[in-house]
Amino acid sequence: MERSPGEGPSPSPSPMDQPSASSDPTDQPPAAHAKLDPGSGGQPAGPGAAGEALAVLTSFGRRLLVLIPVYLAGAVGLSVGFVLFGLALYLGWRRVRDEKERSLRAARQLLDDEEQLTAKTLYMSHRELPAWIVAQVWPFLGQYMEKLLAETVAPAVRGSNPHLQTFTFTRVELGEKPLRIIGVKVHPGQRKEQILLDLNISYVGDVQIDVEVKKYFCKAGVKGMQLHGVLRVILEPLIGDLPIVGAVSMFFIRRPTLDINWTGMTNLLDIPGLSSLSDTMIMDSIAAFLVLPNRLLVPLVPDLQDVAQLRSPLPRGIIRIHLLAARGLSSKDKYVKGLIEGKSDPYALVRLGTQTFCSRVIDEELNPQWGETYEVMVHEVPGQEIEVEVFDKDPDKDDFLGRMKLDVGKVLQAGVLDDWFPLQGGQGQVHLRLEWLSLLSDAEKLEQVLQWNRGVSSRPEPPSAAILVVYLDRAQDLPLKKGNKEPNPMVQLSIQDVTQESKVRATTSLSGARWDRKRPVLEVVSPLECLLCVRFSGETGVVLWYTPLIPPPHLQAVYSTNCPVWEEAFRFFLQDPQSQELDVQVKDDSRALTLGALTLPLARLLTAPELTLDQWFQLSSSGPNSRLYMKLLMRILYLDSSEIRFPTVPGSPGAWDADSESPQRGSSVDAPPRPSHTTPDSQFGTEHVLRIHVLEAQDLIAKDRFLGGLVKGKSDPYVKLKLAGRSFRSHVVREDLNPRWNEVFEVIVTSVPGQELEVEVFDKDLDKDDFLGRCKVSLTTVLNSGFLDEWLTLEDVPSGRLHLRLERLTPRPTAAELEEVLQVNSLIQTQKSAELAAALLSVYMERAEDLPLRKGTKPPNPYATVTVGDTSHKTKTVSQTSAPVWDESASFLIRKPHTESLELQVRGEGTGLLGSLSLPLSELLVADQLCLDRWFTLSSGQGQVLLRAQLGILVSQHSGVEAPSHSYSHSSSSLSEEPELWGGPPHITSSAPELRQRLTHVDSPLEAPAGPLGQVKLTVWYYSEERKLVSIVHGCRALRQNGRDPPDPYVSLLLLPDKNRGTKRKTSQKKRTLSPEFNERFEWELPLDEALRRKLDVSVKSNSSFMSRERELLGKVQLDLAETDLSQGVARWYDLMDDKDKGSS
Repeated sequence: MERSPGEGPSPSPSPMDQPSASSDPTDQPPAAHAKLDPGSGGQPAGPGAAGEALAVLTSFGRRLLVLIPVYLAGAVGLSVGFVLFGLALYLGWRRVRDEKERSLRAARQLLDDEEQLTAKTLYMSHRELPAWIVAQVWPFLGQYMEKLLAETVAPAVRGSNPHLQTFTFTRVELGEKPLRIIGVKVHPGQRKEQILLDLNISYVGDVQIDVEVKKYFCKAGVKGMQLHGVLRVILEPLIGDLPIVGAVSMFFIRRPTLDINWTGMTNLLDIPGLSSLSDTMIMDSIAAFLVLPNRLLVPLVPDLQDVAQLRSPLPRGIIRIHLLAARGLSSKDKYVKGLIEGKSDPYALVRLGTQTFCSRVIDEELNPQWGETYEVMVHEVPGQEIEVEVFDKDPDKDDFLGRMKLDVGKVLQAGVLDDWFPLQGGQGQVHLRLEWLSLLSDAEKLEQVLQWNRGVSSRPEPPSAAILVVYLDRAQDLPLKKGNKEPNPMVQLSIQDVTQESKVRATTSLSGARWDRKRPVLEVVSPLECLLCVRFSGETGVVLWYTPLIPPPHLQAVYSTNCPVWEEAFRFFLQDPQSQELDVQVKDDSRALTLGALTLPLARLLTAPELTLDQWFQLSSSGPNSRLYMKLLMRILYLDSSEIRFPTVPGSPGAWDADSESPQRGSSVDAPPRPSHTTPDSQFGTEHVLRIHVLEAQDLIAKDRFLGGLVKGKSDPYVKLKLAGRSFRSHVVREDLNPRWNEVFEVIVTSVPGQELEVEVFDKDLDKDDFLGRCKVSLTTVLNSGFLDEWLTLEDVPSGRLHLRLERLTPRPTAAELEEVLQVNSLIQTQKSAELAAALLSVYMERAEDLPLRKGTKPPNPYATVTVGDTSHKTKTVSQTSAPVWDESASFLIRKPHTESLELQVRGEGTGLLGSLSLPLSELLVADQLCLDRWFTLSSGQGQVLLRAQLGILVSQHSGVEAPSHSYSHSSSSLSEEPELWGGPPHITSSAPELRQRLTHVDSPLEAPAGPLGQVKLTVWYYSEERKLVSIVHGCRALRQNGRDPPDPYVSLLLLPDKNRGTKRKTSQKKRTLSPEFNERFEWELPLDEALRRKLDVSVKSNSSFMSRERELLGKVQLDLAETDLSQGVARWYDLMDDKDKGSS
């Protein structure tokens, strides 16, 4: 890396660049220091006189070279224009060169100070993009709100009631704290014509709005407000014209939390009882407008099709919730002032969004049996949750017994979930059976569904076979009321004993006001007078109608019309569509005058295409031209037949038992039997994992030069590795010819002969990296020997050698050693490396069958995508078939088999998702030979896929080498000169079985039981290669519960005698548990002799309350490191003690 003497930070007006020019004199090039020091008598502070003379001669020589082209041009007789042209070319080249150099210097400065600059420009100045935009807009939004309330809302309130004629807003300030968007989550993999975002909204504002009714000396207002929730924004549909997005839908997935600080007369609303009532009423108003299934739709283009369907889309599916029973509930009833303990009178509340169901009360029972069934509509996946709360019924206030929550996405993936779910915040379990019912437009499935429902015992309502969605659009030429007055029409829709009503709709021209489509809506109509729903006239641009919320008395006549527009949606559950009817009544808002009626047998929908009717319907008992426009959609509720006939383990993702279904037979030739298992080739599952440890290098050549090459520097080396089509790169070690990387890389390899591991060493430079050498290792040699630990000479360079350790890991089909492997990986994990793999997953995708057709008739072009973590594999695409055969395999490195899952999606080119499957790898851990080989049903309910998933545990046979033993005492503090393998703890000095024996002995279930305060599991050792003390906090068990609810524990570590923040470490916090798992690693950089003089103070704490900063101490233990064998590095349980009685155990 060559640096010229003239290099230095160029001046720039940017505030970002100015500090760097003088921040550190060591950043200046060496020539910058070769100046005369005024305080040193004018003696030169840089090179000697010979060096200065050489520099002058070099400069003079360069100027002579510049004159040579001028002399040649004159000698040849060329015009002076050629000279000027050449000069222009040179100046242009020089300018571009300087720009590049400045850009490189700026980039280097940014890279060196990346963390500081990020904190300074993004967080310290609060310029995150969403927050910055909102902060910029917030003052102007405040001005707009002040104008709106004073000029529009206040006159409307004064005109609504004679007693409010002196109503006025005395103060309107939104404050200085704007609304914050603290997180944006994008949900990929949804429909192609939409973009789905979740915005985490948090508003803790200092808003102040004061109102006054001067006639009655009444003042009220709001001073401060909090609103927190997740707002889902859907950009749909995406169109091929500006503005690209056709409409924006917004809604809260769950009810947001709201807290309002009232002032004046409204302080009365903070009275207990009134406070919850007022907040509930406000939240109910918000929920009725902006919480699922309600949503706010803002069309961005005119004449958008299916606006009503966008405002009220079809549900994603139906979940049938069987609330079966509960057990082990806590007793809440007390008698004789608590001396006699009774039982409880439990009942359950089941919620999904705004849908709530209450079970019956079971008197005096701690193990109630409800046996009730509810059906809920699921509108958004992911996002919505099923919530079950259990209460004890009391005359005054019902006691809380516990709750459980479950994401509906898990029900969608599993199809059927039948399990006992633990209650959080209490004790006991609740038994639920959850069934995902898909919505099908196939009438042929109805008879099968009805037959199944007849055998299902359900209360309080019989099971539904279908749903009906009615999109009520508009009516025309309704009859007039008496006196030729136009009515205020509304609609009642009924199926059996279920009746739903529309809002009262009206049409007006707003006094004939002309409408500019770019004009703000709220300038024309007050938001307290109406909810504005605008429809334009295509030619005149006149507003045709708007929708009132609360019709003011003085505007009653304006809302009358006989051509109303509703654009509302209604949903009904149907038990037997073949015999039920839809009854529609169009009435005046008084409900006394009927303007028209319609009775529609639902059996008519069963013969319609796609079970859909979209047309005008003639009204009876009405005018001759009176008619109603509606769109009716019916969908059959279908539970996958394979899950009905072949129930599997609760929560498993739709297993299909091929052996229990005989092959169908044709009329003359027997169909070939469907294979029950895969038939992979002999090479499947024979892969190995090569663990490559790049340790260090020695005697590398120096590539950096300074002062035009006069001063020799060092190098900034890093390593590149290539093997089996994969490439890896180590981190850069600055200014070192004997670097230590100590990094681990893992790659999946096969035993194909001829493969080589290619290793290259480079010097990192700003322009082009310099080559420092290469070497190659035969993969066959490593696979045959199983282990290789060598210093390799670098080729094509004068000097240098590289230290590598290579180990072959062969997967084992047994889960018995998984915990030991995870423990060993945590010990040998290096700071610079990614998390080590504990297992290898091999997946063979053979075929699929019964995939859904395109548009109901055409076969798709299917392909499959298998994803584990951030690694994916895509199969080939098979053309024009619903039964593709892929015959492909893929392998994945698994780091946490207990928590990772295999995600499979079957897609069709041009048709999108055909079905998906989620297989938790924890199911493989309990399977025979860690392998599942069968048909799996896709989550769409249509189609199966035959695959083989095989897991192998990666057990290291060479987790250590012989190393000199250390006597860890006060008198011996010498460190080993030889580097330990894997950069791990120095105790790993023998074969892996010995280490695993120690780990198994420590974690044996025959250990002594935990003490009264519980235990904490720690691993502590000294990492001699990096001169660090390392501790892993694995978890706790049997912690003390002081209050009614379980604690929120975390672990705090302090290296005594220092009590400053420099030695303090803290784990993350776990919610409501007595046995938290952390598995977090902490390091302290200090010499061994100093570590032996320290004590490690470990405290398990919990937050005492939401509003308090105090922390409740659950227990602590203090380890004297001088008495702890830091060479062992073994996980061990320690009994927690009180603050007065602490010590290791």
